[in-house]
Amino acid sequence: MNTNERFLDANIPDEMAASIRPKSLCDFIGHEGLKQNLSVFVSGARARGEAMDHVLLYGPPGLGKTTLAHIVANELGTNFRATAAPMLTKQGDLAAILTSLEPMDVLFIDEIHRLPTAIEEVLYSAMEDFKLDIMLGEGPSAKSVRIDLPPFTLVGATTRTGLLSNPLRDRFGIDLRLSFYSPEDLAKIIARSANILGTPIDADAALALARSARGTPRIANRLLKRARDFAGATGAGRITANTIRTTLFQLHIDGCGLDEIDREYMSTIVRHYAGGPVGIDNLAAALSEPADTIEDVIEPYLMQLGFVQRTPRGRVITDAGYAHLGLEK
Repeated sequence: MNTNERFLDANIPDEMAASIRPKSLCDFIGHEGLKQNLSVFVSGARARGEAMDHVLLYGPPGLGKTTLAHIVANELGTNFRATAAPMLTKQGDLAAILTSLEPMDVLFIDEIHRLPTAIEEVLYSAMEDFKLDIMLGEGPSAKSVRIDLPPFTLVGATTRTGLLSNPLRDRFGIDLRLSFYSPEDLAKIIARSANILGTPIDADAALALARSARGTPRIANRLLKRARDFAGATGAGRITANTIRTTLFQLHIDGCGLDEIDREYMSTIVRHYAGGPVGIDNLAAALSEPADTIEDVIEPYLMQLGFVQRTPRGRVITDAGYAHLGLEK
């Protein structure tokens, strides 16, 4: 299983993905403080009949940023439009989307840190004044045209806030960080998804699966579907703790949620670099993985577990990391 496969959106296609995705703040499990604040912001905007302030959602992949964007639109009772920053390659792409919005609509831009600079600068006036300034033509005959836009709410999502420019970040009135989930909250998410999928799951099985889901609902839902497959293959009517053990063993996932690429990452640092420190470029070359994938996908959870440290000189495997690999430092 490669890194990209591990972090697909639970591989739950079409209608099933829509049914599993929470549609309201009440259904969204975890992040209680964030939900309370967001509920206040939504209620205030609705009471005033205004577009809600622009929202920036950031955190590791798979924690529910896209889901929360959908929920904001549902709670506001408005339309939801979505795009990804890499798809916006010229000003006309952004202009086409912005001019098609209706008053109070929610526009979601994923990976917003990847917006080209020219597109980002056009977005400033759209976010601040609901005006779209675009250039028509080229050279001496070029002229600037200002178009009025309806009030809208931009929800931007990013895994790398450090790559956001200060002018763009400052234009978001609401700044919300999503962190990894506790096993208990993940177990609730798994139980809810299992109920929607029509597959009973024992409470101890849900908790065991949650502990191996890297604190991430997207991974929890993907593993739940694989456990459902193994339960069906054995003719079991429900998912038990034994089903989870079989599922994790077959998928080469250990009790902490680490899979082959995680263990290879740690083993590479130990074998080739004496436990570190080692720079990200060397690691990327050794693992044949892009540096940003290592930084955004592999390392955050390993750092949360205390298995890896980022130091000014590079990555270092900790004593806990050595112990997890069954090695002596």
